[in-house]
Amino acid sequence: MKKFFSEAKGHLMTGIGYMLPLIIGASLIVAIPLIIALFCGVQSLDPYAEKTGFFHTLYLINQVGWTGIGLVNTVLAGFVAYSIADKPAIGAGFIGGAIATSTKAGFLGAVIAAFLAGYTVKWCKEHIKLPDSMQQMMPLVILPFFATGVVAVVMGAILATPLSAINTALVDWLKAMSQSGTSQLVLALVLGAMIASDMGGPINKSAWMAGNVLLTEHIYQPNVYINCAICIPPLAYAISTLIRKDRFSNSFKDAGKGNWVMGFIGITEGAIPFTLIKASRLIPINMIGGALGAAVTCLLGAKASIPPVGGIYGFITISNGWAYLVGMLVGALFIAIVAPMVVDFNVDTENEEETLSEEDIDISFE
Repeated sequence: MKKFFSEAKGHLMTGIGYMLPLIIGASLIVAIPLIIALFCGVQSLDPYAEKTGFFHTLYLINQVGWTGIGLVNTVLAGFVAYSIADKPAIGAGFIGGAIATSTKAGFLGAVIAAFLAGYTVKWCKEHIKLPDSMQQMMPLVILPFFATGVVAVVMGAILATPLSAINTALVDWLKAMSQSGTSQLVLALVLGAMIASDMGGPINKSAWMAGNVLLTEHIYQPNVYINCAICIPPLAYAISTLIRKDRFSNSFKDAGKGNWVMGFIGITEGAIPFTLIKASRLIPINMIGGALGAAVTCLLGAKASIPPVGGIYGFITISNGWAYLVGMLVGALFIAIVAPMVVDFNVDTENEEETLSEEDIDISFE
């Protein structure tokens, strides 16, 4: 069972890896026309749906982005199924993901459909034996037929209604959390800590994926906290190499220079080399910094009425964008000050602590 869950996690992360370019590209195409409109004094592009002119063009571009976001479940399910059982499963996976979207079964439904498609094909490969003269029918006809049939029966006829009810309840609950002061603060703390915990690993990706799934439901607020926390660890170690130079070796000072860019763009993996020096001490510090920054952003009133863009420059997509920047700076300064107090980074990298391995953090999506 442990092996199964380990493999399942790998398949899910592969699907997320293929889905990443879709959600990032689509989110930008949604946000940029809205930002241009806001700079022109237009609060919404919806009134220009049936009109002509510049703002109608922005509306059309914006809708292309939403079309891409609408494909998230489809692409995720297709490539999870592909990871499990290769090409014969991908079509059924795509169909299952599309069903999950159309029936409002959401992300949960897409994942279930993907595993149904993938493992149905895997089972058929192991148990269905055809004469050699008919083997070419297996990948083109038999396997897709059984996989799509199972997805149709289970997702289309059996689970569509209950999964839709579960997903709707979850979305409504998260909407309420995003609007309530106390609950929103808890959400910010949890997401901030998760993002900064393993910096690109399964916990980080789970929080990131949750935010992007909510994006498809037009719930933007969690992404404010996620995007803030993503920038904090690399930015923190870049700052720390400047204010506590005596605690860092020359190689780490050079790495710190690169972290300015990673912090600006929002790539948490920039903090990995620093964290590996003493992971047992630095992971909790990173998590506190991420949670603290996201909480400050929440308390100061940063709000998202459009899909927020990641990175430091994402403040332009957020109401009270200064709160986003202040929260990020508070979290980064906490790590920058505390980390060199508890760890000396003047060490040979060959003696780094093995508590947190690259394998745990850097998930391969190939």
